Amino acid sequence: MKSNQNSLTALALQKFKKNLTGVFSFWFVIICGFVAVFAYLLAPDSSSNANQMHLEIHSKKPGFEVLMLTIPSKNVISQSFLNKVLFGNKNQQTEIPISKYELSNETLTVHTYVENNIESLTKTYPLSTFKNNDISNYITTKKFYLGTDKYGRDLLSRMLIGTRISFFIGFIAVFISLIIGISIGAIAGYFGGKVDAFIMWLINITWSIPTLLLVIAITLALGKGYWQVFIAVGLTMWVEVARVVRGQVMSTKEMQYVEAAKSLGFSNFRIIFNHILPNIMAPVIVISAANFAGAILIESGLSFLGIGAQPPTPSWGAMIKDHYSYIILGKAYLAIIPGLAIMSLVMAFMLIGNALRDALDVKS
Repeated sequence: MKSNQNSLTALALQKFKKNLTGVFSFWFVIICGFVAVFAYLLAPDSSSNANQMHLEIHSKKPGFEVLMLTIPSKNVISQSFLNKVLFGNKNQQTEIPISKYELSNETLTVHTYVENNIESLTKTYPLSTFKNNDISNYITTKKFYLGTDKYGRDLLSRMLIGTRISFFIGFIAVFISLIIGISIGAIAGYFGGKVDAFIMWLINITWSIPTLLLVIAITLALGKGYWQVFIAVGLTMWVEVARVVRGQVMSTKEMQYVEAAKSLGFSNFRIIFNHILPNIMAPVIVISAANFAGAILIESGLSFLGIGAQPPTPSWGAMIKDHYSYIILGKAYLAIIPGLAIMSLVMAFMLIGNALRDALDVKS
């Protein structure tokens, strides 16, 4: 029991727990991950991509309330619970913002929402449209906690579902970069010679190309879309991992336990992956946390340029692009809210990286 408490992992964990900013950032990332997975269950607008548009109430301030008439859908699509969690509710019901309504024996008359006391349109619906002729469940006061965007969509719902893009691109891009970077870096550092020279030439060529331009080129080659951006970002982030792993392997392969493994006749593959890599993962973990933040920023930049996740898929970068002109129109919150979300998540990963660096430093 005592040996477990004095192990390097336990000591690193104890030092990490003492770093309050690192622990706070860790739990913030965990909460963001929970929101990313269950976004459709948490979002007020659970339609696919939170794309329920109400042009009558576009660009409203946070806390805006309006009467909302929901017209039930005639064609009901059968969905499992898991399908709703992953893709949202595909039974998109028609919602109409109204200012008032009048009820008679057989019809419902509503006055659509308009601003500045302008005369509104009048629409009439038979009560048979609603189940059991009961409209109490179909006319509700809807509150938009973060307001609405320029298309009248619920900004809070778009923000929650947009967390998926920013959060999962970190996981997928870092996963791809770790597979490529660790493999190439370990081979270069272990074998050296011409193999190392060729790999370093490849790394330097890739390193000399601006990251954003390389991502744009890969994205254009693979096509615009959700997964294409993930793959493109991952294919550009392996260089830093490879350089770190190469340097660590070059210094570690001279250790006595590696020489002992060679004398026992172990294969190079076994020596690299079973003996060397487990002992050099500390700096790789630290750089992975930084790459998480970098991947989020790159995706946001691509979405801002219009070559990231495509509409109507919600993305924080695309939200800034759609609303940055509203800053001078007195509605800066439409761009500031997604900007703060990007800043918060990036800062959380950077603080986690700093805390891990301090916790895994054997000299401290």
